[in-house]
Amino acid sequence: MDLKEVELVGEEAEWHWYYRSKAKAIRRLLSVRPFKALLDVGSGSGFFARDLLMHTSIREATCVDINYSADTDTKVVNKPLSFRRSAERSQADLVLMIDVLEHIEDDASFLQSWVDKFPQGTHILLSVPAFQFLWSGHDDFLEHKRRYTLAQIEAVAKQSGLIVESSSYYFAAVFPLAAAIRLLQKWVGGKSRKPVSQLKKHHPLSNRLLTAVSGAELPLLKHNRLFGLTVFCLARKP
Repeated sequence: MDLKEVELVGEEAEWHWYYRSKAKAIRRLLSVRPFKALLDVGSGSGFFARDLLMHTSIREATCVDINYSADTDTKVVNKPLSFRRSAERSQADLVLMIDVLEHIEDDASFLQSWVDKFPQGTHILLSVPAFQFLWSGHDDFLEHKRRYTLAQIEAVAKQSGLIVESSSYYFAAVFPLAAAIRLLQKWVGGKSRKPVSQLKKHHPLSNRLLTAVSGAELPLLKHNRLFGLTVFCLARKP
């Protein structure tokens, strides 16, 4: 969860439909096997690491983000959770990079530098925003470099020495409305659009509705190679 967006929605961030829905999608994608130790790279608030500690068999987690002011340690459901500004090596069998690569100029080299730190057999779950034509002031606000298609994120993973096990789009249910809004804003505002986040607080009713709508597509998540707002890619270091 991006720290810039946490500042916008405050304590409601962890109940926001977007993040709750993405957390459920991550759990479903990782249900293929039990994992023991997690490394969350570019973890921000650590929301997804905490969610996995609470709802899966993962026993410990380390969050790494250069924006942390200090290294700290805590526990979630009596499982250790560490926050670090850097990590030289990792023995985790699962690595998350959720909405990280779109911030990096040379994404493949960045990913490769982390892959070199992992033992063989480590699984890496990548998540990035989908489709360049959906670029908006939201991307400018978050200082993104690009958005991706399935083929593009798979190519980055393979270039970094990973074996792609699965990839798919998510948030297909809300895609038509989001695409219409962003294309309309681009047509009306042109190059004058302002860098502003589209993440906002929701009324409890609309928050529950959007959570339910996004949750309804979870059974088909692994098979959606058509469209969505987010791209997931699960890969493995050989």
